[in-house]
Amino acid sequence: MKKIIILFILMGLTSCQGQNRKSDTKTSGTEKASADKTSGKFKVNKTEAEWRAELTPEQFEVLRNKATERPYTGKYDKFFEDGVYVCAACGNPLFKSDTKFDSHCGWPSFDQAIKGSVIYEHDTSYGMDRTEVMCANCGSHLGHVFDDGPKETTGNRYCTNSVSIKFIPAEELKNKSN
Repeated sequence: MKKIIILFILMGLTSCQGQNRKSDTKTSGTEKASADKTSGKFKVNKTEAEWRAELTPEQFEVLRNKATERPYTGKYDKFFEDGVYVCAACGNPLFKSDTKFDSHCGWPSFDQAIKGSVIYEHDTSYGMDRTEVMCANCGSHLGHVFDDGPKETTGNRYCTNSVSIKFIPAEELKNKSN
């Protein structure tokens, strides 16, 4: 029984480590996105104090300090409704619900982002070689992208923290456009 529990813990810790994908932007991967380092790079620029005032402590740690929520605990892991997922920090539309799939990794997964909504950075933190995904509007950390997604679509898996996104139902989007 102990071996099974240890196996599940190890699977949870490594499930978002997939294979690396080439990215457009290269950085050392050890840099942390903070208001000081991202100031002026994005359309939405706020101080650390402003972000702390607007975000929950968990959102701040994930979105601004590049933390990762525990697997299988996020609101959107097993959530499949029609709509759009936006950045929890700035509201930038990131993913359409028809690109979401169940990857069984413990985090919401999408096979593609809305064109121009995200940026990529090479991430070598914690001894791993990954591609970080960030909001193109505010620079917030969303998760990582791997090339082990559905082969019948893009082959990509955007492994995303639930606390980094917010779901807008299709009906609400429809009402806003009227």
